[in-house]
Amino acid sequence: MLFKRIGYFTTVGCMLAIVSCGDKKPQPAAQGPAPAVPVTTTKVTTTDAVYYDEYPGTVTALNQVELRAQVNGYITGIYFQDGARVKKGQRLYTIDQQAYEANYQQAQANLAVQEANLVRAQKDADRYHELDKQDAIAKQQVDNADATLEAAKKQVEAAKANIRAVQTNVKYSTIYAPFDGTIGISQVKVGGPIYAGQTIMNTVSSDNPMAVDFAINQQELYRFTQLQQQGTKPKDSVFTIAFGNEVYPIPGSISLIDRAVDVQTGNIKTRLVFPNPRNMLRAGMTTNVRVKNTASTAAVIIPYKAVVEQLGTFFVYAVTDSSTVTQRPVALGTQIGTNVIVKEGVKAGETIVVQGVQNLREGSKITDAPPQQPGAPGAAPAKK
Repeated sequence: MLFKRIGYFTTVGCMLAIVSCGDKKPQPAAQGPAPAVPVTTTKVTTTDAVYYDEYPGTVTALNQVELRAQVNGYITGIYFQDGARVKKGQRLYTIDQQAYEANYQQAQANLAVQEANLVRAQKDADRYHELDKQDAIAKQQVDNADATLEAAKKQVEAAKANIRAVQTNVKYSTIYAPFDGTIGISQVKVGGPIYAGQTIMNTVSSDNPMAVDFAINQQELYRFTQLQQQGTKPKDSVFTIAFGNEVYPIPGSISLIDRAVDVQTGNIKTRLVFPNPRNMLRAGMTTNVRVKNTASTAAVIIPYKAVVEQLGTFFVYAVTDSSTVTQRPVALGTQIGTNVIVKEGVKAGETIVVQGVQNLREGSKITDAPPQQPGAPGAAPAKK
């Protein structure tokens, strides 16, 4: 029995050893370095070409006001055409004046009564003072006469003030243009009610010149401050605006740069002023502000296809001395044909990848050879 058990365990052990040896598979050989990615590179260059930096802008009036009545009433007259040009002091609206004219007449009558009381008080005071000189009247009566005279004077002053207040209401019942400009579409009609300080009757805005507001980055503040200090000549075309492909024919100039930078965006508001003799510019229009490049040094330029965008950030692959690439964030300027201006990130003379960027990552090894296209002789078949 003992020898049978020993033989059984010996047989099982041999079988397990055979199975174990059969499960072993040859280990793959250690992988070598990743192959170099074929790319096309180019040198970063500069250009002396004239170009414009563009910014989104909004046309706005230099002066604009909402017309609101300062008295209650009903519209009795409208004396302009909607959308017409108006002159400063031109009559625009009238509000029912009957109630205010009646108050004015009443105020005048009250003034006449108070002036009559003043005359009587003055005569009484004079008479009592003469009697007082003769010691023919009590001192108290003299004092009372003087007090009555002072009260009468105050009553006259109050009546005059009331007349001025009523006159103001009569004046406010006629609405005049506050300055030269263009008036909009009337928001009220003849016979409609007006409530003081609440009802917007119309809007008047100046129309020549017009302003264009846009935002610049704080890094550009020094450049625009210099342009503002230098001033612009009438025919200077440093500042122009465009609507689509149409460029406004008259150049503008810097009017002001806002007092502070917006801490949320890092931008600062800048305003240009443009003549508008033909009324082609209207408040609220959107436009592209074009600022001519006036830098004394040539601008750095690269092919636009070398730029990679990722989550709103632009970068290029710059070639290092060890034939590898590194991601280099760039700030882009104006696009000129198939090229684009680079404000910062790369310098003239550096080498960047322009073709094959889709196969690269940080630190990739490259070889300067055109990438083969799928289907080309010697190229690997495209993966499906």
